[in-house]
Amino acid sequence: MKQGVAVLALLLLAGCGSAVQVEPPVPQGDAVAACTRLSPLLPATLDGAERTTSTPESPYVAVWGSAEIALRCGVPRPARMAATDQLAELDGVGWFADPTVPTLFTAVTSTAYVEVTIARTHEATGVLMELSGPVKKATG
Repeated sequence: MKQGVAVLALLLLAGCGSAVQVEPPVPQGDAVAACTRLSPLLPATLDGAERTTSTPESPYVAVWGSAEIALRCGVPRPARMAATDQLAELDGVGWFADPTVPTLFTAVTSTAYVEVTIARTHEATGVLMELSGPVKKATG
């Protein structure tokens, strides 16, 4: 799960500049279409944070606030996720909470994995609940 940790580190180091640096994923197969559908469905404001741009720009990345919340669609299956792990289901979407990175969550769908990093200044359940509808619509 090096990618998730790298994204988290980038988010923590990001300043108040206009664009937040987030490494875009490279979706494969059905995930490409699902992630392309997801981008326009995402909210302009999430838990009080305005959507902003990322660098490099990518249709597979969305960022809110100054690196407070970041979403990457089409990431690989979480390395730490075991077949027996319980997922938290929110609005019909199963979310995997990384046990070693408490700010990292991954939506597990049949077409794409959607990774979300949420700063501790936000309430994770509320953010994931708001994202579940668009994720479900795009990947269903």
